Amino acid sequence: MNPNPEESMAALRHLLGIMNELRIKCPWDQKQTFESLRHLTIEETYELSDAILEGDLEEVKKELGDLMLHIVFYSKLGSEKNAFDIADVINGVSEKLIARHPHVFGDVIVENEADVKRNWELLKLKEKGKNQGVLSGVPNSLPALIKAFRIQEKAHGVGFDWDNKEAVWEKVEEEIAEFKESQNFDNTENEFGDLLFSLVNYARFIGINPDTALEKTNKKFIKRFEYIEANAGKKLKDMTLEEMDAYWNEAKLIDSSNYN
Repeated sequence: MNPNPEESMAALRHLLGIMNELRIKCPWDQKQTFESLRHLTIEETYELSDAILEGDLEEVKKELGDLMLHIVFYSKLGSEKNAFDIADVINGVSEKLIARHPHVFGDVIVENEADVKRNWELLKLKEKGKNQGVLSGVPNSLPALIKAFRIQEKAHGVGFDWDNKEAVWEKVEEEIAEFKESQNFDNTENEFGDLLFSLVNYARFIGINPDTALEKTNKKFIKRFEYIEANAGKKLKDMTLEEMDAYWNEAKLIDSSNYN
């Protein structure tokens, strides 16, 4: 399926026209601000994430449309403040892509994906200026698990990383031992954080996105727990743990058969 540039531009113009009408005629749209849309944008982003993890491309398409609406909405708000418009947004990201891909649009030579990522981080740091730190580009509001992953990726981008996965796993084992030996709540919480950080680091080192892995486990748990609720024939509070475990194991067997 090859995109048609003319159709794409026509579709964008149509959406921009709709947004202009909404800001003039719709009471709800008239009242929206950057701040009022922020939490809705976060919600839409997570809905897109869910659709991707479910492998539902039809839903991915719909959620991308919702996010596109938000981009157009923010751009409209920016134009009303004479700050920027949709053209500025698109041109800005186009210029960024060209600048950060000198191996495509310039004469820089790369050997692999790792070189590309390393160049990207170094160029990004250069763009921010010498007074900006390597980790300054990690948003403060990121969820902690994703933030840990991005911190480690950025440190890797400038060469601050372990030599091999065996050394990383040794660090995990070291943190497990320290966690087991912790004596009070504050110390235990501290060590648990260190353990999680080291596990995230190991996941990154072997090519696993820990947030994706954990979310898949969340979904798996929900599915199996709902199986118990749907098939037990009585309320969970009236069941023994052994009874619930029996249904849990049935759900696990169903999952296993689906994987084969």
